[in-house]
Amino acid sequence: MATSAKAAAPKGAAPKKAAAPAPKKPAPPAGRNGQNTGKGAGSNGAVDILPVLNQQNNAPAPTQLFGTVSQRLPIGLDEKTRKQSVTGLNQLLADTITLRDMYKKHHWQVVGPTFYQLHLLYDKHYEEQAELVDAIAERIQILGGVAVAMAHDVAELSSIPRVPRDREEAPVQVSRLLDAHQRLLKNCHDYAEKAGDAKDDGTNDLIVSQLIRTNELQVWFVSEHVVDSPLIQAK
Repeated sequence: MATSAKAAAPKGAAPKKAAAPAPKKPAPPAGRNGQNTGKGAGSNGAVDILPVLNQQNNAPAPTQLFGTVSQRLPIGLDEKTRKQSVTGLNQLLADTITLRDMYKKHHWQVVGPTFYQLHLLYDKHYEEQAELVDAIAERIQILGGVAVAMAHDVAELSSIPRVPRDREEAPVQVSRLLDAHQRLLKNCHDYAEKAGDAKDDGTNDLIVSQLIRTNELQVWFVSEHVVDSPLIQAK
């Protein structure tokens, strides 16, 4: 009789122990709220996907104070020149932001027989002023300054008188815009000359080639809407 391939276990031998279960993976560390907040809702507790909110409360000191100028960028201009240009540009920036917003206000509120023409013209000029705002602010940053930005700060700095909230007739709107343009252009001529004398050619070029030329062209287009010219029969 053939013997069994496997020898029978002797009687009384201890049974084999069951294999120990595999150790569980440790739970990923908890996030700030005691929850696992890793990517994919708990896949990696080392990466906390909750935004860090309310950091403005008890914030550290500002990285740079308004009105100061840093020498971060090597552009060949001394601190005195930079500070003078930044001061002038912030004035032009406040005036340009104010004029830009005047155009949008009048774009919304204009009424009357010239509504269509003025509605489109005001919005076109608004877009052009918005481009100037960005160009001025970027020049201030290049010079190492801090650009004025918020509405309440702009209102304090602007040389343009505050516009009433009310809706006004189109000729009054145009007159307010022309007055604002003239105030802005006077400041432009003044600061362009100062920048030129200080050899700040970049600031001078910005004021002359962009601000002055754009505003003068807009003055022309807007002024023609308050010329008392006959429409049907020549006089």
